[in-house]
Amino acid sequence: MLLPRTLAFASVDLIAIDVAILPPPHVSRLAMELSSGLPAEGEDRLVLDDQHIPHITLTQQFVRVEELDLVMRDIDNVLRVVRPMPLRVRGGSTSGHTVWIAIERSTELAALHESLMEALRGVERPGGTPAAFADGDARMRDLLWVSGYRLKSSFGAYTPHITLGHGAEPPHIEPVDFVADTVAACQLGRFCSCRRVLRRWTLSAAAEPSPSNTDPRHQ
Repeated sequence: MLLPRTLAFASVDLIAIDVAILPPPHVSRLAMELSSGLPAEGEDRLVLDDQHIPHITLTQQFVRVEELDLVMRDIDNVLRVVRPMPLRVRGGSTSGHTVWIAIERSTELAALHESLMEALRGVERPGGTPAAFADGDARMRDLLWVSGYRLKSSFGAYTPHITLGHGAEPPHIEPVDFVADTVAACQLGRFCSCRRVLRRWTLSAAAEPSPSNTDPRHQ
C-alpha cells in the first residue's frame, strides 16, 4: 500500500526518514522506563514516549517528499523476503553524552541494514534543513547526523541500539531476548527521534530467505 495522497508535507521538499525496527511492547516499555529515569539536565532533552518512539535504526536519510512512494516501494522490495528475526539486548552503553540500549549485531540484522542502505542509495538527497523534521525544530547536530549517516554510521560502523536519552552513565540493563517482526518508516524529529510513522510492515515467517542473509561473506 502506497502513501495516501492526503498525507501532505506542505512547502517541504525533503523529509528526514528513519527506517527502523519497532521492538515488541515489553522492550519498548523497558526503553521508556529507562529513558524517563535518566537524570534531568534541563527541559531540552529526549524522553521516549508514545510520541518519541523506541526504535532500532536500520537507515536514516533525507528523501524528496515527491519520491516517498518510490522510497516505500524500495523498502517493500527488501522486506518482502525478510523473516522475523531473533535479537538480543546486550546491556547499556554510551557514546559521548548519549545513552542507549545496546543491541547485538547479528548476521541477519547486519544484512537487513546493508540491504536497505543499498536499496535506498538512489533516493537519498543532500541539503536537508530543520523543515525536513517533524515540528521543524531539529538541531544542527540532528542535520549533521542524518546527512552523515551513510558515511559515518553505516555498514562496518553500524551499531544497532535503542537511544534512551542523555547522561554520563548508562543504566544497568539485563540481557533480553526478543523477536523483531515490525519495521516502520518514520519521520524524524528533534534528537533524531522517531516521531511520525509513515508506514509499517509486519515481517512474515513465510517469507523466502533473502540472498543477503545467506551470503557467505556474512557467515
